[in-house]
Amino acid sequence: MEIASYIKYLRISSKKLKTIAREIVGLTSKEAINRLLFSGKKSGKLLIKAINTVVADASNNLKLDKDHLKIKKIEILKGPSFKRWQAVSRGMAHQIKKRTSHIKIVLEEVKLPK
Repeated sequence: MEIASYIKYLRISSKKLKTIAREIVGLTSKEAINRLLFSGKKSGKLLIKAINTVVADASNNLKLDKDHLKIKKIEILKGPSFKRWQAVSRGMAHQIKKRTSHIKIVLEEVKLPK
C-alpha cells in the first residue's frame, strides 16, 4: 500500500531540497530521519518535518505500523516565487526572486520476512 503526502509553499529553493532528497529514497523512515538529523542544513530539517507528517498520516489514518514504512519516492517541485527588489545605483532596482518549493513524499509498506 502506498501513502502520499504533500507539503506546499516551503520557503526554500527546490535545488537545495533535491540534493538531500536524493540520498534518502529507499530508506526506512527511521533511517532517513537519522541521516537528515546530521546533515546540518535547513533542507534537512524541513524534510524531517515532511517525513514525520507522512508517517503520522499512515499510522493514524490507515493504521499502519511506523516501523514498516519505507520511502518509495520523493518529488521536489518548484513553487511560485516571491518577487522583491533591491535598490541599486542611478535610481534603478534589481529584481530578487525568493523561490518556494513543493514536496510530495510517497511511502510504501514493507513486508518483513517471518
